[in-house]
Amino acid sequence: MTKRLIVGITGASGVIYGIRALQMLKAAGVESHLVLSLAAKATLAQETGWKVSDVLALASVNHDHRDVGATIASGSFVTGGMLIAPCSVKTLSAVANSYSSDLMSRAADVCLKEGRPVLLMLRETPLHLGHIRLMAQAAEAGAILFPPVPAFYVNPKTVDDIVNGTVGRALARLGIENEGYTKWRGMGEATNNEQ
Repeated sequence: MTKRLIVGITGASGVIYGIRALQMLKAAGVESHLVLSLAAKATLAQETGWKVSDVLALASVNHDHRDVGATIASGSFVTGGMLIAPCSVKTLSAVANSYSSDLMSRAADVCLKEGRPVLLMLRETPLHLGHIRLMAQAAEAGAILFPPVPAFYVNPKTVDDIVNGTVGRALARLGIENEGYTKWRGMGEATNNEQ
């Protein structure tokens, strides 16, 4: 597994998922390449106390969302894949339709064409048939659909527990082992939160 991951943060609600992913990647010693959309910057201000500069500082490398000539826009730049957290329906649509109008969608398209995992943490509900069709189309192209659904079987006590568990599980799905989530040990076994 290449110790390099692309992280996209879109303007969908839930920018904390992308922020937490960057924190966990840094702690795991994984090189992160961040693409932060304009809408994500606005959502960041609305949902968190984070400054854009502080989020950018979490990444190993930052890329302008308009720079379709960036390193991550080429298949010759080897990565372990891409996580888009959160993923807006607009970005889902671009990925599903191979519409590479910006670096976020271009990097995802490159990963898919190179057979690298692209995990979309889709943030939208309720879903209409158009959304579901886009999800199916993205999955057919090889994307992993990973809505941030909390795992309540681990008895989370705080919102932070839910965010950590969700992001930890997403990173594990991409092959990056981490301590963010509780591993299932069977019914009746104590979880990390119960010890």
